[in-house]
Amino acid sequence: MTAFESIYKLATLTMTSFTVRDSLRSAAEVAASAHRGESLAEAHLSGIDLSGVDLYRGNLRGANLSRANLEQTGLTNANLSGAKLLGSNLKGVDLRGANLAGADFTGANLEGAYLNRANICGANFSEANLSEAKLVAALYDDRTIWLEGFRYPTSGAVGPGAVLNGAYLNTANLRGANLRGIRLLGAYLSGADLTGADLTDASMSGANLQRAFLTGACLRNARLCNAELQLVDFRGADLTGADFSDVVSLAGADFTLAVGLDEATRAEILGRKPTEITTWNSYTRSNTKASLQENRPEE
Repeated sequence: MTAFESIYKLATLTMTSFTVRDSLRSAAEVAASAHRGESLAEAHLSGIDLSGVDLYRGNLRGANLSRANLEQTGLTNANLSGAKLLGSNLKGVDLRGANLAGADFTGANLEGAYLNRANICGANFSEANLSEAKLVAALYDDRTIWLEGFRYPTSGAVGPGAVLNGAYLNTANLRGANLRGIRLLGAYLSGADLTGADLTDASMSGANLQRAFLTGACLRNARLCNAELQLVDFRGADLTGADFSDVVSLAGADFTLAVGLDEATRAEILGRKPTEITTWNSYTRSNTKASLQENRPEE
């Protein structure tokens, strides 16, 4: 390919990108573009009426949708990270599983919106209408800005300081999440992926954590008493000060390279029934006894 051909191809791609992102003026054009799998990232769509349009899995990263009408729009699993939605109407919008990290919803109407399991880390909800919004298992962090007075810890969303006693979070993807001080008393977390999560001071007494992944997680001063910990992957976790008193079962739990377990807790675990601490974990290919004795880290 000659230098001229390379420049021409680049110019053509740039013009195509411009055409897709900047020439859209109607809901039909946006829907057709999304249906063709074209990216709408950075698109200028302020004031557009997309009510009722299905944009499932659409890529609207960084798009400007300020003052847009998105009432009842289908945005399940869409990427709206960094998008601008200031003053937009999102009443009843379906944002389940969407990536809303860093999105700006200042002054937006999210009445009755579905944000279940959406990523809202770093999102801005200042002056937004969140009445009747569904936030179950939506993931927030300490950068998320909430409407003043909104009781987000008890909204069903997951993040630092959340109160989720008895919640169903089975198989939830919470890798690397900030869950400091979270309350999960009696919660259902079987199969949840908490790899690398920060669970410092977490209250998980009575929780069901069977087959959960806590690889490399920080559980400093976490309370796990009366919890179900069968086949939990604690490999490389920080368990300094963690309370394992009266756990229901540790059968198949793997503590390989975990740090912070004091001698009393280690002895208590190794003193449980032989059939329990020798239960084979087919995923990590070890058992509780072997992981504590043979792979004991230097502390």
